[in-house]
Amino acid sequence: MPKGHAYGRDLLHRWEGNPAITVDDLPFRANTVFNGTPIETPDGVYLLLRIEGQHGYSLFALARSRDGLHFEVDPKPVMVPARKGPFAVHETAGIEDPRVTVLEGTCYVVYTAVGPCGPRIALAKTEDYVHYERVAVISEPGNKDGILFPRKIGGRYARLDRPIGLGRGSIWVSYSPDLIHWGDAEVVLPPRGGYWDDYRVGASATPIETEQGWLEIYHGVKMTDSGPIYRTGVALLDLEDPSKVIRRGDSPILAPREDYERIGDVPNVCFACGAVIHTEDDVRIYYGAADTSICIATCTMEQLLTEALE
Repeated sequence: MPKGHAYGRDLLHRWEGNPAITVDDLPFRANTVFNGTPIETPDGVYLLLRIEGQHGYSLFALARSRDGLHFEVDPKPVMVPARKGPFAVHETAGIEDPRVTVLEGTCYVVYTAVGPCGPRIALAKTEDYVHYERVAVISEPGNKDGILFPRKIGGRYARLDRPIGLGRGSIWVSYSPDLIHWGDAEVVLPPRGGYWDDYRVGASATPIETEQGWLEIYHGVKMTDSGPIYRTGVALLDLEDPSKVIRRGDSPILAPREDYERIGDVPNVCFACGAVIHTEDDVRIYYGAADTSICIATCTMEQLLTEALE
């Protein structure tokens, strides 16, 4: 993997095999595939994919890889919107953008349930990555981009999310005694006027615990006359009080440049959705490109921390 990049380009190095997964790689008919969250398993890296079917709403499928680069998608979706029971009313318009955290030995999936009153954050869990048990709807309407921290903080579970206020979105942190009831919310990262993330920001990857703090890879949106541009950035949060921002990178680490990032259902999107530390010198970030494919970009942990701290 390259150790450096030319000035004017991105910190992250795109995998030469991008896009890693497109609709042509699916064993069933669909419109697009994007925003897949990685799961580290003894058998390799799995991706829980967001698939938009040709009917127009989203569901989840599973892709498997021995090397974390080349994936094969399971023959059938693994989680579809509920059509009966207490969750059905919240998922009438689909389930979107899963985010996986292994917490206390359990694999939890935080996802967006889209219903008639808007998006809400919901929680599910799985033992085999194929069967999912819904736990609860864990936010009010108007909230997305929920991600659990991988350990308790101050004796409570913690999460990042992105409620919408005044048409804009900031990253917040909140706490829970049981993963179901949440409160004590505090704003963490608001949009920054005049920057690349001046319209909306949202958590993208499960926070990575380092000696320096929680490393959070997030997405930021800048609105232009031609529409939004989604880029990826980093921030470092205090280990015991993640509402305190130690440092926030000034520049994005990945921006839409390639055709597969600029052309698609939603153009100009690099939407990070998880990271795997393969080695200290090979951190792999999985991202959705133009809401149309799954891609991979890499860098070192040192580069990420340097970008967050400088």
